[in-house]
Amino acid sequence: MRKGRDFIARHGETVFNAAGRLQGDFPHTPLTRAGFAQADEMGRALRDLLGAKPALTLWSSPSGRALQTLAVIAEHLALDWHGARIDERLVEIGMGGWGGRYYADVVGEVGPVITAEGLLRPAPDGERYDAIARRTGSWLADTDDDVGDRLVIMHGISSRVLRGLMTGVNAHAEFAAPIAPGLPQGSVVLIAQGRESVPHLGAGRAPA
Repeated sequence: MRKGRDFIARHGETVFNAAGRLQGDFPHTPLTRAGFAQADEMGRALRDLLGAKPALTLWSSPSGRALQTLAVIAEHLALDWHGARIDERLVEIGMGGWGGRYYADVVGEVGPVITAEGLLRPAPDGERYDAIARRTGSWLADTDDDVGDRLVIMHGISSRVLRGLMTGVNAHAEFAAPIAPGLPQGSVVLIAQGRESVPHLGAGRAPA
């Protein structure tokens, strides 16, 4: 367990979300006005909690929607967005041939793709949850010696796996990976010493 605290945030709503399209690891799907508003809310919540210019290391998925969300939050915190650390291992689940398609079209072909727990079923050629656990776990191992608090901007599914690893959740019976409960877009969780709390609950789409 790290000595510092981890604030893990889910990016705001995107144009794909609004249109009902499967996003996955698409590199750039811009935020909507609602998405920017959600980022503003996260920024205000973190400013209220941490104050201006907190000692906070910034991390982000390389996806455009995560970087846009981070830009808004960093402005609220009076931190330099350009100092953020970007890591490919923080991207969203890879959706293979389903990526970019409309949910309705895929559901019409194969049936429901979201479980009762709000988890995306992997595409036939997509990424599995155990693979997400390996890559996010690799990031955790490589950054275990980070000093102090950090803010990590990422995605709905991949953040659930990362949070599951960090809080010791048992492996999911079907997907063979630790998966934390889903939270709406625009949410921020705080993990300290393996325990999770939710300092800000977003108002966006939930849970996938």
